Amino acid sequence: MKSQAEKVLIIGSGIGGLSCAIILAKLGFDVTVLEKNHQPGGLIRSYTREGLECSVGIHYLGSLGQGQVLRKFFDYLGVTDDIPVSRMGENGVIDRYLFDAPETHPPSFDLPEGFDAYEENLIQAFPAEQACIKKIVTAIRKTSDQLHSLDLLYSTENDFALLDQSQPYGEILDNLGCSPGLRSVLAIPSSWIGVPLADCPAYYHNMALASYVSSSWRLQQSGTDMADVLVNRLQELGGKVITGAETDKILVSSRVAEGVQLKTGECLNGSLVIAAVHPQVVLQMLPDGAVKPSYRNRISKLKNTHSVFSVHARIDAEEHPEIPYNIFKIETNRHGDVPDLKYYQIRRSEKQDSSLLSILTSGQDETWAPWKKTRSGRRGNEYDDTKEKFAMELIGEAEELFGSFKDLKMLDAYTPLTIRDWVNSPDGSAYGVLRSSSQILATALLNRTPVKGLYLAGQNVMAPGVIGTIMGSFATVKFILGADEFRNKIRL
Repeated sequence: MKSQAEKVLIIGSGIGGLSCAIILAKLGFDVTVLEKNHQPGGLIRSYTREGLECSVGIHYLGSLGQGQVLRKFFDYLGVTDDIPVSRMGENGVIDRYLFDAPETHPPSFDLPEGFDAYEENLIQAFPAEQACIKKIVTAIRKTSDQLHSLDLLYSTENDFALLDQSQPYGEILDNLGCSPGLRSVLAIPSSWIGVPLADCPAYYHNMALASYVSSSWRLQQSGTDMADVLVNRLQELGGKVITGAETDKILVSSRVAEGVQLKTGECLNGSLVIAAVHPQVVLQMLPDGAVKPSYRNRISKLKNTHSVFSVHARIDAEEHPEIPYNIFKIETNRHGDVPDLKYYQIRRSEKQDSSLLSILTSGQDETWAPWKKTRSGRRGNEYDDTKEKFAMELIGEAEELFGSFKDLKMLDAYTPLTIRDWVNSPDGSAYGVLRSSSQILATALLNRTPVKGLYLAGQNVMAPGVIGTIMGSFATVKFILGADEFRNKIRL
């Protein structure tokens, strides 16, 4: 049993670091969060351009309905009432998928709220595949039940005992004989978590899909507000956040964590260190000999998810009012796989006369290769010009869907290198470690390290997304407390 006065140092103040900090502070631990940037929040924090808030990592949330998994998490953290949200799907659409292959695909497919409505939409779009669809939706319902009941978290076995559904989802669809069109519709959730369909474990695919079909929500305010709510809650519980505090080294003696050393040279002592950053970044912080070569080799060879490119632009609000759902333009191949997609949102903004257009797509890593060794703010005019050119191409493509944008002004665009430098994600990976079937054993139990008192948190330890990341925080606390004490002390 851990002493309630035990000093905990948490590296990184994204959703993983802050949620883990709040859980431990509620249990009476002395918690300090260290953030290298000047503001906490990581990718959940939005940023302002010309008075408009531009989202980064929070575009919508799943499963915030009463009794659903994210609501349980927010209730435990004590932040539900302070994070105002609006429910999506009341017009029958959460996401609209637009396809580029009319000979094999419907022109569009709407993702609705509720499993009955989802199954009905699939059957209407693919009436010849009802038997296949019923098997698919039955499996998704099963995963939804496991997700909301927190079976994965409270399992008496190891945290991966429920991953009996580790078979690649693409392989399952092949065995069912799904058409290319149905396959493409079902491929989208694997894109949400950055895993190719052919290598995406069925459980992760179904968990991502179930979380949004259960209920989907938009923040009424900004990601910055959400980050501030989490920081304020931590401070209410006696925890601290220190910004501008970049960790250089994790102090280890005889394979026992003793604290951290900052880039400034200052050393902070703590018997528990939790790194809510990428595991490969943690390796760089550890002294030689702190872990065995086999562990270092396993973590070093982990494959990561792809990167993203995003652009935000101001458009006239009267001509382009908020669209109450998200739009995906899907690139497909003849087999029905999804090599790439583009994500669009048009939201009302802080300014009455302005709407905010947001576009996300794959990172196009090769485009930014000439600047790989540079840092943000020091990349020069050619980089800025290349970034703006790509952004305007994406906006032009968007106008093919929405019509010409009135009073458009590009506000900002960010590349994989921006993400890399901002949150220390290798190569700007958007979703961290690739949770694929082929490396499912290599990614098992990433919360725990061979160094006593050193644990990991964040999106890399269990699953990406807000739900997966917070669940990973609870799983890390479960390791710290032990399974029995965790079940006794934490009721969700």
